[in-house]
Amino acid sequence: MTDQIGFIGVGTMGEPMCRNLARKSGLPVLAADRDTAPLERLAADGVKSASVDEIAETCRTIFLSLPGGKEVEQVCLGPNGLVSKVKLGWTVIDLSTAPVSLARRLYAEFEGRATAFADAPVARTRQAAIDGTLSIMVGATPETFARIEPLLRHMASEVTHCGEAGAGQAVKILNNMILFQTGVALAEALSIARAHGVDGKVLFETLTKGSADSFALRNHGMKAMLPGVFPERAFSTVYALKDLSYAIEMAEEKGVPALGADVARELMERARDLGYDAEYWPVLIKAIEDATGKKS
Repeated sequence: MTDQIGFIGVGTMGEPMCRNLARKSGLPVLAADRDTAPLERLAADGVKSASVDEIAETCRTIFLSLPGGKEVEQVCLGPNGLVSKVKLGWTVIDLSTAPVSLARRLYAEFEGRATAFADAPVARTRQAAIDGTLSIMVGATPETFARIEPLLRHMASEVTHCGEAGAGQAVKILNNMILFQTGVALAEALSIARAHGVDGKVLFETLTKGSADSFALRNHGMKAMLPGVFPERAFSTVYALKDLSYAIEMAEEKGVPALGADVARELMERARDLGYDAEYWPVLIKAIEDATGKKS
């Protein structure tokens, strides 16, 4: 049987990742999604539309790119899920962001079927997914990592083996927790500056020249909060809340205080309740503006 790749979930991030695999790997790619529009676009790159069952039965390597843990669990462990259908020696790679506990459970379930499993959540923006410059954090055995790394590098410029099953999810979730807390600090600083008559552009440009400089400042702060641009095709408040809940769950499981994450979640919940649930998560600044009555 010819090696071929299966890709389940070709949404905002999955579509460009799947496209890069098809263009760069030299292998046939089958994709499945409830939405036919991205499948039709991917056909131009030779990607064939398929069912999840067909992918499970014919693809030696299967990628998942799904909204969250609930969807990953359903696809893998639900009725007629992947665990019950994959063949001996297959490899399943989850690019989604999902709970650490689920990643470890899936590793055990697939191992029982003599199938390799890796949690490999991705970081950076949709543009990075298009450009093939994502950062991917991998939880897998050394043997599985060595086997899948070349495929991951078709989608990413940074691929890090973080440890055994669940380690990739842990690092990705904590990365996002730090990012969101930095976003809160930027939103507070911008709101305070504006309240005191300081130009926000001057504030942020000056911060880039000092110790407060960061990726979050240059991207989420200067490109979203400052101009007030929060597109719906980007990483939304709802998805950010999901990732924050995973981080807080990790902390609570081990009795570690996560006060900054709690504050970030509170602001995002307020932004969601104000109707910004589908907008790019830096829109949390609107929750601060709403509380103070100061509009940008």
